[in-house]
Amino acid sequence: MTQTLSLLEPSPGVHLVTLSRPAQANALSTEMGRDLNGLWHALAGDHNVRAVVLTGEGRFFCAGADLKERDGMTDEAWALQHKLFEDMIRAQLACPFPIIAAINGAAMGGGAEMALACDFAWASETAKIGLPEAGLGIIPGLGGTQLLTRAVGERRAAEMLMSGLPVDAREALAIGLVNKVCAPEALVGEALARAELIAGKAPLSIRAVKSVVRTGAVLPLDQAMDLELRAYNRLFVTNDRREGVAAFNQKRPARFQGN
Repeated sequence: MTQTLSLLEPSPGVHLVTLSRPAQANALSTEMGRDLNGLWHALAGDHNVRAVVLTGEGRFFCAGADLKERDGMTDEAWALQHKLFEDMIRAQLACPFPIIAAINGAAMGGGAEMALACDFAWASETAKIGLPEAGLGIIPGLGGTQLLTRAVGERRAAEMLMSGLPVDAREALAIGLVNKVCAPEALVGEALARAELIAGKAPLSIRAVKSVVRTGAVLPLDQAMDLELRAYNRLFVTNDRREGVAAFNQKRPARFQGN
């Protein structure tokens, strides 16, 4: 698709986005940030997209920001680049469809933040996930402190962020940072299979689940339940709800149209 990304559609509605700078450990460059920002906006505007798997080419998921590119960068240039990265991560977070991270190797710094911005993550047995920014004189700036805390809790997040030490796949699974650990050769195929399963559900329901889970997680319980109920009331009058019930009773696969 571009020099930094590849995009495939291995099955209808399911897209595989691959970070493609393997010689640079898929480090996040200005060009990659620009490409990702454009891609997320394009996919978000396509109602045929049902689910996306995000992974990296080669042995790395993403080593974080390209520090070779940043070496000697002026403060003004750094700020401009970071604004681009902020737009990129917000575009990813705003995507209405589910995004699954398939963490095939090290996901560090901004790479970890891209994985955290996904709805859930599966990891290769070789994966490592860390946020080492404190050792560089900064802190995560693409949502890492907040997304990590929501994923693993305040005390574990504080230790990871303060020490800068990565966790391996098994520890990531134990603390709830990833949902599943796979053999390296099976990771992307299994993640795509899960994406295909999700893509077969009612698309309006999946988009509502994503919105309600993410928004409701930071609301008081009564407000979160009201949010859920509003989404429920919008869905039960749809054609897809009628199709889902009819298909269940007729013992056939549902044919959801997204309306």
